[in-house]
Order: sequence, then C-alpha cells, then structure tokens
Amino acid sequence: MGILFSSTYARKAPPSSPTLADLPESCVASIIGYMDPPQICKLAMLNRTFRAASSADFVWESKLPPNYHVLIAEIFDQSVQNNHSKRAIYASLCRLNSLDEGNKKVWLDRSTGKLCMCISSKGLSITGVDDRRYWNRIPTEESRFHAVAYLQQTWWFEVIGEVDFPFPAGTYSLFFRIHLGRAGKRFGRRVCNTEHVYGWDKKPVRFQLWTSDGQYGSSQCFLKEPAKWSFYHAGNFTVVNGNVSTKIKFSMTQIDCTHTKGGLCLDSVLIYPSEFRKVKAFLNHSLAS
Repeated sequence: MGILFSSTYARKAPPSSPTLADLPESCVASIIGYMDPPQICKLAMLNRTFRAASSADFVWESKLPPNYHVLIAEIFDQSVQNNHSKRAIYASLCRLNSLDEGNKKVWLDRSTGKLCMCISSKGLSITGVDDRRYWNRIPTEESRFHAVAYLQQTWWFEVIGEVDFPFPAGTYSLFFRIHLGRAGKRFGRRVCNTEHVYGWDKKPVRFQLWTSDGQYGSSQCFLKEPAKWSFYHAGNFTVVNGNVSTKIKFSMTQIDCTHTKGGLCLDSVLIYPSEFRKVKAFLNHSLAS
C-alpha cells in the first residue's frame, strides 16, 4: 500500500517551474540584441545560456558602426578582423587606439558604439611652438597625452590641425580643450597659477573648421574661466559615406597684433558625435576614461 501510494504521488507531482536557464540560447540572443552593450555584459553573468548568447556575432555586429571593416583596416592589421569574434572587435575598438605616432586617439563610446577622436597638441601646427621664449611643452596628469603646450607670451596666436579619417556616417562636433593658467600640485593638492594669464579679454578668439566636401563652421568668443579646463566649440560637420575618408581642417586664431597674450595651456582637439547632448558630462567622463 505504501509503495502504491508513493508511486501514485510521484506520478501526480507537478512539474518544476521553468527557469532562465531553460530559455533557448537563440531566443536569449534575439532579445539581448535590442539592449545596449553595458546591459548585455551584465546579463552575461546570469548563467551559461546568457553568457553564450551574449557572445553571438549577430548581437555585436548590430552594435558596431556600419563601416567597422574600414575602421579595422585603418586602425589595426588584418588579423583583428579575420581571427576575432564581433564581440572582441567591439571591445578592441572601444579601447584608446593610437594613431599618428600616438598623437591621435580613436575609440568607440562603450554605451553607444559611436566613434570619438582626440588629437594631441603635438599633432597640431602651432605658430612659434619651437621657440622657447614663447612656448613650452609641460608634463601633466590632466591630459590624456600626459603633456600640453603652454603659451608664455605671443603676439600672433595660430593653431591649425588636419584629420583625414573614415568617420562613420553621422554629424560630429569639434572642440578645443583649453586651460587658462598653469596647473600643478602642491602637497598633493591641485593648484593653479593664473598670474601670467593676460590678453584674452582684449579680442575674441576665432575657431573654424572646413571639410573636403565644402562644409564650414566657425565661432568666436573671449576665453574666460581661468584655472579650469574649458571646451570651445569650433563647429559641426556631417559625414554621409563612412566608407571613404573625410578630410577636416580646423583652426584656432587670435592674430590681432595690437597686444600680447599669454598663460594658456592647449591640450587637445576632441571630435565626437553631436547627438551626445550633455557636452560637459560626456567630455569629462570621456577624458577621464
């Protein structure tokens, strides 16, 4: 009787409830394909099914820029494309990849897959930069490139740069990263000497950009807010075809020779997608990463 009751109970026992581990891997991959990369990486830690699904090539190919094959050829050698998964390619493009002997950094924003570029002051043409009476290269921890160009004094201020790169299709903004005053550390705390900052309130500085397909942008303003890093907008440009290089020329000038100016640190030029609306938040986070 006991044996019969036990067998009957076993036959009528309700089945166990399904868990996340029971979901088909292909189904999980289709779902997480709609999520952004940080969310996908978090879900990959749930279990084996999610970990395997998060590595699917079609999931990560949808996160890569449409012209990622061109970017790989520009930044890496062919082995990266041939021997790596799409997830590994995405991770590689999100790193700070160096170009032009380290004077340029290119990376994808981890959350959006949008391309950004930073150009060191060493990668710019600066009038008189080799004359130590006017300019110096000073080391600093506050630059991604570990050094900035410091202007002591000049009459003629002109900075020109060029970029020739296959930017993915979209609209981009170009900024100059500038600091009035010379920052340093004393007893472990940040200090800034603004004693030698002068002349920037006399005439505005002009920022401009040109592209090879005829686009133009410009702005001008007085340089303000000493003792802090500021981003000055030169203009926007739009890329239609990401499979060919877009050539951009940009400049920062103050060439009114009626007065001298000095006490300025020029760090870099930053190019990033214009759709990133929270400019300062993005720039500060980007340059700290």
